Amino acid sequence: MSNKIISLYRARLAGEKGTVRKDWGGKISVALVYPNHYHIGMSNLGFQIVYDLFNRKEKVVAERVFFPEDQEMSLYLESEKPLLSLESQTPLEKFDLVAFSLSFENDYPNILKILQLGKIPLRSEERGHLHPIIMGGGVTTFLNPEPLADFFDLFLLGEAETSLDPFITLFAELSRTSESRQEILRTLAQNTDYVYVPSLYHVEYCSDGTIQAMEPRDTGIPQKVKVAHDDHINDSVAVSTILTPETEFSDRILVELGRGCGHSCRFCAAGYVYRPPRIRDESRLLSCLNTLMEKHKRLGLLSACVSDIPGIERMTGLIADKGGHFSISSLRADTLTEKMLEDLKRVGQRSVAIAPEAGSERLRRVVNKHLTRNQISNAIRLIGQKGKFSVRLYFLIGLPTESREDVTEIVKLVKHIKHHLIKESKSRGEIGQIKLSLNCFIPKPFTPFQWFPMEDISTLKEKQKWLKKALGKEGGIRVSFDVPKWAYLQTLLSMGDRRVGSLLLLSHQLNGNWTRAYRSSELNSDFFVYRPKALDEILPWDFMDHGIFKEHLIKEYRLALKEQESEVCQVGTCDRCGVCSPQSAMNGAPLTP
Repeated sequence: MSNKIISLYRARLAGEKGTVRKDWGGKISVALVYPNHYHIGMSNLGFQIVYDLFNRKEKVVAERVFFPEDQEMSLYLESEKPLLSLESQTPLEKFDLVAFSLSFENDYPNILKILQLGKIPLRSEERGHLHPIIMGGGVTTFLNPEPLADFFDLFLLGEAETSLDPFITLFAELSRTSESRQEILRTLAQNTDYVYVPSLYHVEYCSDGTIQAMEPRDTGIPQKVKVAHDDHINDSVAVSTILTPETEFSDRILVELGRGCGHSCRFCAAGYVYRPPRIRDESRLLSCLNTLMEKHKRLGLLSACVSDIPGIERMTGLIADKGGHFSISSLRADTLTEKMLEDLKRVGQRSVAIAPEAGSERLRRVVNKHLTRNQISNAIRLIGQKGKFSVRLYFLIGLPTESREDVTEIVKLVKHIKHHLIKESKSRGEIGQIKLSLNCFIPKPFTPFQWFPMEDISTLKEKQKWLKKALGKEGGIRVSFDVPKWAYLQTLLSMGDRRVGSLLLLSHQLNGNWTRAYRSSELNSDFFVYRPKALDEILPWDFMDHGIFKEHLIKEYRLALKEQESEVCQVGTCDRCGVCSPQSAMNGAPLTP
């Protein structure tokens, strides 16, 4: 059976371009793990960036590991062989360091399955000196790593371009000289910024279940752990280094135009933890695209909002002029232009995505969207004029302060959008399809909405049912909803403290039956999902230092309740949130984009 797995992996490698293969002799071996299937992991630019950063180091060999797909899983279960890496088909347990790249909370259950398949004890305290060090990184870890605290030896917090080099240098030295894994972890925590070792902290709880204190167990362990930010983003352009047909983007080179977003939507974690927003230099981007186009004609342009990038029309025009094809990750209705749509049409792209988030002007002010009905209408008219584009609209339901009237306004806005599309497309006699994605609001750490609860599942289901019925009467509209019970789980894993790890373990032992896990556990999961948080309570993620003033988040929370918008980020010229202030600069936060 193991031969079949090896043959499958070698066939997959044969379809790749850019794979790194190294001899293991005298090197630190790293298994870079994405806790989902290959085609999802390889569609993630951040995962590819970290793979490249590891393998640039002469004394490091990094190989990839993914959560097995159905055929692979059957082979592993039948053979009882340990989980293998892709490049050299080496068992996971044989690596020095197992580094998980974590992008989505809903992938957390796969972490325990991967460790089990790799013959590695699930809990950190159960591992001995012969087991690899288990590390976590990625955006969910510098939002809130606490639900995973029992299963990871350490977390490397923040952007890898800054944090990885000092960490791996010291780790390599300690691996040669230290006998105890606990000594390695303690030394890393004491001597390297951005390293968080959960076992070195003690948490005390109040009688009402909230956190009373979180304190280091040893001297020299930082009270607050800094989160790394890359303040040299213009040194190079981040692009995907491995091409494979087995991805969401199918042999497309991904290019990161910028990182972060300055629009300050109050529900958006990426808009806060990637502060300040950083946009790469236009001339450097154009040069990079020119070089890429010599060998690759298919590109994916990534940014929190592509249409906000200065010079974006010159970039899309360059690609179109050279006979290439590009896709874009996101657009804003208020910055969408005629030229952008023309370039999309030239390269054969027939879909445009816009995120109104809420149906009513009132609720868009609550979330600080900075988007009016008129701006949405103008964008739709422009889309209708330029060609047969399908329009994907993203909305959230269950947002803080949302009323039934706000939900009704979603239907009204969609009808309004359809009316304008039909009107502008009348001369062509055809209209692109409208696709609605209606998702449940999930509160996230380090946002002004971190104190709000998720709306209860029954109410969300009622809203979904009503919207489906109301929109079902309209032709040419396709509606998709997420599943409230999975939104509940994501909220639990986003907002929970380290006690939630017991639920994660119980669900794993029950083969993923979360309903039984909730019922069997002594822990009340509703406490983390449905309970509004007090503004003065200690939150599970308060030990991390992003450079953001908590007072700023509280101010934004109160403005939301007043239905008032605040200004967008003015990078380097204000100190409202703290990231660009001198005080944050002393704490390691970058000052300039």
